[in-house]
Amino acid sequence: MNVEVTPLPGIGVRKDFALRNGRRVGVVSHRDGQIELIISHVDDPDASLAEVPLAPDEAGALANLLGGPQLVAQLTDEHRELPGIHTRQIPVGPPFDGRTLGDTALRTRTGVSVVAVMRAGQVHPSPTPDFTLTAGDLMVTVGTTEGLDNAVAILKKG
Repeated sequence: MNVEVTPLPGIGVRKDFALRNGRRVGVVSHRDGQIELIISHVDDPDASLAEVPLAPDEAGALANLLGGPQLVAQLTDEHRELPGIHTRQIPVGPPFDGRTLGDTALRTRTGVSVVAVMRAGQVHPSPTPDFTLTAGDLMVTVGTTEGLDNAVAILKKG
């Protein structure tokens, strides 16, 4: 996809791309920090069909929703030839908010590997044990079905 970046003098920056139907979807990042999701008219890419203001945490949640499945699909495809190995996104629950990945002891307790942490649309690959977690982070994990199920329980309840 070709993402176009357009400076908006006095406002901020628009970043968008064309969908197959000709409509454009993007984000306007305002100078004051405000973020808007925008969808253009098919016949006029400069005219918005819809504008949805997003708070920073909402923008991050949307980015996780859109980016997480792609990463998991790629890992799943790569592990297809390894029987018994699965990939899953697991949300970090409140018990681990502000604590480190090492505090979860997931690898020791479940045999599950954390290959990335997604936060606010950013992917943090290969996090180290001292990586600080935030409730709502999505851990991209690899392991057995049993190990992944146990990891879900740990991250939810502590």
